[in-house]
Amino acid sequence: MVHADVPLGRRGVVDSGIDKRPVDGPVDVHELGIGGDHCRDTKFHGGLDQAVYAYDEAEAKYWADELGVPVPPGRFGENLRTESVPVTDAVIGSRWRVGSVELEVTIARKPCATFARWMDEPGWISRFTDRGDVGAYFRVIEPGVFTGGDAVTVTSVPDHGVTVRTLFMGRNADAMQTLLDTPIWHRRCTATPPRP
Repeated sequence: MVHADVPLGRRGVVDSGIDKRPVDGPVDVHELGIGGDHCRDTKFHGGLDQAVYAYDEAEAKYWADELGVPVPPGRFGENLRTESVPVTDAVIGSRWRVGSVELEVTIARKPCATFARWMDEPGWISRFTDRGDVGAYFRVIEPGVFTGGDAVTVTSVPDHGVTVRTLFMGRNADAMQTLLDTPIWHRRCTATPPRP
């Protein structure tokens, strides 16, 4: 959940909600994300297909070693830090159950200038991109509640096999066409977001 807005000043957006911190106890999860959380730059972040962002603990440990500093949960702006469940290698459209919440894997995280400013590391966008473990965004299929320590259960995996990593790398034209031909992607492209 957002700890505090950070003044990163980009494209007229004065603050960023990237500074996430773990919270004790259950949190409400609704179709646009985590209760009590917010996204300041709604032109480029948030919305139905980016309601929840997950990142893998093993990758966070890699970066902690690489950077020589801790990478605690929320450091990369994620709402959900997982263990022992592939995130970047999850198949697009897979369904996860966390607490009483059902999530659907949607798209890869694209590292942006806000993320680079927040991390304050030389060549951060290139380094993060080259590593390729970018994490995944999720749509909330069934709102509910989850709590730190809840098990993550993968309840279904589409047979098209296109992963978040494949989508992010964008080098496999056949896989991209397969994804474009799936009903999951068609629903995504035609969905109308709720009005505030």
